[in-house]
Amino acid sequence: MAAIAAGLSMLGQFAIATYLPAFAIMSDALHATNAQVQQSLTAYLLPFALMLPWHGAISDAVGRRRMILFGCALFTFGSLVCAGATGIGTLYAGRALQGVSAGIGVIVGRAMVRDVFDGMQAQQVMALVAMIFALAPALAPVCGGWLLLWTGWRSIFVFLALVSAVLLIACWQWVPETLPPARRHPLHPVLLARGYVSMLTHWRFIALTLANAGVNLGIYLYVFAAPTFVSRHLGLGAQSFGWLFIPIVAGILLGSLVSHRIAGNISPERSVLLGHAVMLLAGILNIAVTTLHAPAMPWALMALPVFAAGMTITQPSLQLLALDCFPERRGLASSGYVTGQQFGNFLTAALLVPLLLDSTVKMALCMAGLQLLGLTMFVAAQRGTVDVASQ
Repeated sequence: MAAIAAGLSMLGQFAIATYLPAFAIMSDALHATNAQVQQSLTAYLLPFALMLPWHGAISDAVGRRRMILFGCALFTFGSLVCAGATGIGTLYAGRALQGVSAGIGVIVGRAMVRDVFDGMQAQQVMALVAMIFALAPALAPVCGGWLLLWTGWRSIFVFLALVSAVLLIACWQWVPETLPPARRHPLHPVLLARGYVSMLTHWRFIALTLANAGVNLGIYLYVFAAPTFVSRHLGLGAQSFGWLFIPIVAGILLGSLVSHRIAGNISPERSVLLGHAVMLLAGILNIAVTTLHAPAMPWALMALPVFAAGMTITQPSLQLLALDCFPERRGLASSGYVTGQQFGNFLTAALLVPLLLDSTVKMALCMAGLQLLGLTMFVAAQRGTVDVASQ
C-alpha cells in the first residue's frame, strides 16, 4: 500500500521536475519564448489546483479504485499530447490534462492509506510513503537531463507516459477497493455543498492545511526556481540539476526515517514542533550564508537538506491531524488539505518565484518566512483545540 500510494503521488512530482532541464531547447523547438515555456508550469499547476477539491469527494462516492485507474489513464494521454506538441498551445493543453489527472493519485492514495491504517501504524505508513515519494525530486530532473541529452526533449514526456501506464497496470492488478459501498457518500449537490462548507469553516483544519503549505513551499521555492538557480547562481549545466535535488532528497529521506522511528514514541504535535526546530536552524544558516556572499558551491546548498529533513518530520503528523478532523469524509478532507498546498504552489510558481530569481538572499529570506508562517498556523490550530476542549 505504501509503495502504490507513493508511486501515485510521484507522478505529480515527475510532471513538475522532469522537463525542467529542457526549457531552453523546448523554447527553440516550439518557437516560443523562455517565459512562455516557463508558463507551462502554470498550465499544469492551475488545473491541478482547481481539480483537487473534487477528486476526494468523487472517490468518496464512486470508490478509490475507479478514480485511481481513471487518473492514470488520463495522465498517460496528457503526456503523449505533450510529447507530440508542435506549438506552445498544444504543450499547454497536454500539461493541463496532466494537471487535471495527477492530483487523483496524490489525494486518493492518502485517503486509501487512512482507510486501511489507524493510529501509530498510520503514522508509520505515512512516513514510509514520504520516504519513497522523496526519491521523485531527485530522480525526475536527473532523468530529464539525461533523456534530453540522449534522445531529445520529447522523450521526457514519453517517459512520463510509460511511468503512468506502468502504474495503471499495477493498480489494475493489485490495488483493492478500500472504501466499501456502505461507507460512501452520494454526489448530491446539497450534501456536497454542506461538506465543503463544513470543511472551509473548520478553523483547525484550515490552520493545519496552511501549516503544511507553508513548510512545503519553503522547499518548492527552490524547485520552481531550479532552472535559474542551477544555471545562474550555481553556474552549472543542464545535466547538473542533481546537485540541487539530490541533497534535498537526502534530507527528505533522513526526515522520513526519523519520522518513522519516532512514530508512537512522541505525540504527533511534538513531532511537528521538532521538525520546525530543525527548519528554523536551517533557515538561519541559509540567510547567513547568502548574506555573507559565500561561494555558490557547496555553501549555497548546505541549509537545504537540513530544511527538507525538518519539513519531512512534520508531514505524517500534519496529514493525520488534518484528516482526523473529518473521519467520515477522508476523501473530501484529503482534497482540501492537498488543495491548500498545491494552490500555494501555483501562486509561488506564477507570482512569487519571478520576484526572487535575481537574488539568493531574497530566496533564503522567503524560505524562512514561509516556515514561520507554517509554525504560526500550527500553533494557532493547537490553540483552537485547547479552546474547544475548555468550552
